[in-house]
Amino acid sequence: MKLSGNHTVKEIAAFLECKYIGNGEQLILGINEIHKVEKGDLVFVDHPKYYQKALNSDATIILIDQEVDCPDGKSLIISKAPFDDYNKLTKHFSPYKPQTSMIGEGCEIHPTATIYPNVFIGHRVKIGANVTLHAGVNIQDDVTIEENVIVGPNSVIGHYAFYYKKKATGYDRMHSCGGVLVKKNAEIGALCTIDLGVSGLTIIGEGTKLDNQVHIGHDTVIGNNCLFAANVGIAGCVIVEDNVIMWGQVGCASDVRIGEGAVILGQSGVSKDLLGGKTYFGSPCGEAKSMFREIAAVRKLPSIIEHL
Repeated sequence: MKLSGNHTVKEIAAFLECKYIGNGEQLILGINEIHKVEKGDLVFVDHPKYYQKALNSDATIILIDQEVDCPDGKSLIISKAPFDDYNKLTKHFSPYKPQTSMIGEGCEIHPTATIYPNVFIGHRVKIGANVTLHAGVNIQDDVTIEENVIVGPNSVIGHYAFYYKKKATGYDRMHSCGGVLVKKNAEIGALCTIDLGVSGLTIIGEGTKLDNQVHIGHDTVIGNNCLFAANVGIAGCVIVEDNVIMWGQVGCASDVRIGEGAVILGQSGVSKDLLGGKTYFGSPCGEAKSMFREIAAVRKLPSIIEHL
């Protein structure tokens, strides 16, 4: 999430009632979680395991729970509860705004778009030329849908990111302040769910086709001309390159990259990066030919054991 106006480290630290280390006049240009940070952004970290990842990231300002050596050119804001203070910032700069009308404020809807009955459109939504939104579609805040996109009945685009911190009192949800971008000529089936980015964009690439009941997690980037069959489920922060095919009920863990042109056969489970241009099967999945040989070998085991 990029910030409007000029906000210094000193100003933000004072707002959070925190100490800072570094240049107090340094500008904070945006607020992002670790997967999306860019130069000028603020990121939070609250566990020693991830200190170096945050300190060495592109982020310029680190909201952290311990005083550590500050890298050159960066600033630290020392917080007793970085997750809570990060949420305080995102809620301040991107507050939740209730809505009672069927179309929110600040929307841009092209006159050639076809909007069926009972479609809900949130705040700051952009809908391009020749878009079709079928009955019951729910478009949440900060979603952009480019031209010639079709969204099937009862799909939800832009619901909260599934991102929680476990505390003694239960699970505390991170405030979502990102968006969703559906690029031109994409098709979204019925009953699909595409989560809002935590602080960046969840992206569905140009010409990509999603079957019914497909789920795409927060901040995931789907490339161009991909094909996902029914019940595919993709976790957050996944990168799927162009021309990838996932057949029915494929599941993919977070923080995975799937290479261009990969084909993943039905009911497979993806738990690590996959190279492009190959066909995969199984859970955890491997190259299909190898996995099929393993299955054939296992089937022979009973007869082999009988003759021991």
